[in-house]
Parts: sequence; structure tokens; C-alpha cells
Amino acid sequence: QVQLAESGGGLVQAGGSLRLSCAASGRTFSSYAMGWFRQPPGKEREFVAAISWNGDRTYYADSVKGRFTISRDNAKNTVYLQMNSLKPEDTAVYYCAAGIIFSIATMGRRRGAYDYWGQGTQVTVSS
Repeated sequence: QVQLAESGGGLVQAGGSLRLSCAASGRTFSSYAMGWFRQPPGKEREFVAAISWNGDRTYYADSVKGRFTISRDNAKNTVYLQMNSLKPEDTAVYYCAAGIIFSIATMGRRRGAYDYWGQGTQVTVSS
């Protein structure tokens, strides 16, 4: 079992930056691929970024590519999402997720591929 806790959300002006963190419990964190998803107000939860278990592969939604960076530190059981050049349309609740994913290229974007989810952290970008 893995428990996830996001932090780092907040209110920021457009063009600003935030770094989200997701701390995981359990000794098997390094076995899991990790993903970040977000749910804008009144919309479905959508994929943002994913990273393989050892960090050698990353994937991004087109809407955040070049602005967001996902990374992980397995020694600290933590995954990060560095968000730069934030836009008002990035406003959402951001969730991290963990899953045993053998092909992150094909499955990393799918919510159903992840077994564990955090409670989410609110990110609000003002114009």
C-alpha cells in the first residue's frame, strides 16, 4: 500500500512558478511509476505528466510541455512537479498518483493505470 500527500499548491500570478511535491509512504516507492493529473473547475481530471520508476523516462501533456518538469527522488520517496510560466488555464486541483506501469509510454497517461492517489493540492493562477 502506498499513501500519497501533495503539497506546494497556492495562488500565483500568471507567468509565475510553483513546485509541487508528492511525498509517498512505504518502502516500495521506487517500484512505482508516478503521475501528475489535474482537475480544472467543472472539468474532468486530465493527465499532466508521468515519470518511470527510475526516472529515466518522462512524458507530458502537450498543454504543459516545455513549461512543466516532473522529477523524482527515490531516496526521499518524493516526486516533484516544477511548473513555470503558469497560465490561468493551469488553475486546477493537482493530484499525484502511483502505479505499477510496465509501459509508461502507452499507459502513463491513463488514470486507470494508477492504483493510488493523493488528496490533491489547489493551484490558482491569476491573470
